[in-house]
Amino acid sequence: MEVVFNLVSLSVSKILQFAGLNNKTALRTKKMEEKALEVYDVIRSIRDPEKPNTLEELDVVTEKCVEVQELSEDEYLIIIKFSPTVPHCSLATLIGLCLQVKLQRCLPFKHKLEIYISEGTHSTEEDINKQINDKERVAAAMENPNLREIVEQCVTEPDD
Repeated sequence: MEVVFNLVSLSVSKILQFAGLNNKTALRTKKMEEKALEVYDVIRSIRDPEKPNTLEELDVVTEKCVEVQELSEDEYLIIIKFSPTVPHCSLATLIGLCLQVKLQRCLPFKHKLEIYISEGTHSTEEDINKQINDKERVAAAMENPNLREIVEQCVTEPDD
């Protein structure tokens, strides 16, 4: 009888332990989803460089294009995959720059940022992805007064 009791006790403790792990996983997943929505709220209002619409209105960015992963307790990896309006969009790099600038300025938590064009949505996506994620190129672009002015117009809220 004691053997049966020990087996039942062990089984129950393992089940409770597993349930606790699932609960932690669920909480972590919920936290990453909340961070992704926070990121999306920052980028959805960026205006298109050519049109009066926002990137959200043009479906360049959607909630599904943002993924957040926890790197450590207080640092996150943000991955954004945006879709230009046309496969030969000449302003895709500028849109990526706007995403970089707005997120660097507005996110209240420590993060690393990776921005990509969604696979198959642009004719030169590999080249643009390299440019967008090259910190030196981004810094050099923001030193250009004309580019900086365009980025400012795109990332600044109308009420700002």
